[in-house]
Amino acid sequence: MLLAFPWMAAAGTLPQRIMVYGDSLSAAYGIDPKDGWVALMQGQLKPAGVEVVNSSVSGETSLGGLSRIKTDLAMVKPSIVVLALGANDALRGLPIAETRKNLQGIISAATAVKAKVIVVGIQIPPNYGIEYAQQFRDLFAELARKNNALLVPFLLEGVADKLELFQADRLHPKAEAQSRILENVLPIVKKALPSAAPALTKKKNAP
Repeated sequence: MLLAFPWMAAAGTLPQRIMVYGDSLSAAYGIDPKDGWVALMQGQLKPAGVEVVNSSVSGETSLGGLSRIKTDLAMVKPSIVVLALGANDALRGLPIAETRKNLQGIISAATAVKAKVIVVGIQIPPNYGIEYAQQFRDLFAELARKNNALLVPFLLEGVADKLELFQADRLHPKAEAQSRILENVLPIVKKALPSAAPALTKKKNAP
């Protein structure tokens, strides 16, 4: 277990709580919640004493997320926030500047309470033009760089191009796709969790 979760060995490490802050792609829309990628992540991290709280809301926009972020942060008190909003903004063709402002507000609120932020990228087809799609895709990496945050480049990597992995609406992944989505997110989440490696190395090298 220590090989998979080295931070477990850190004496005095505070319990970690992760808040996933997204929309229907994270809220397990149309499938059993226990089969969603967030629940699967909780199953992976629970043995290490890490709690995962899913604060995702189906249909949520970046503005909706901004309006409730301070309340949710106060309730959950996360050490890590996985920010996975923006898809519904793009579906509505909302101005990218508006989405950027809202997501930055969420990030700023999280960092103000000392929570680490993981920005989760979303990509869209060029329904509103190639330029809009490209600018939207680049938005998440820009926010991650600006805020020195970790980045999941694309939540649906390995899923988006497989129609058989989507429900009838062609928007929401089936239960069979959730483990693949988790593969995109979990390695980045592990990077955000505290590691005991430096302490163990120092002890090992001590005279």
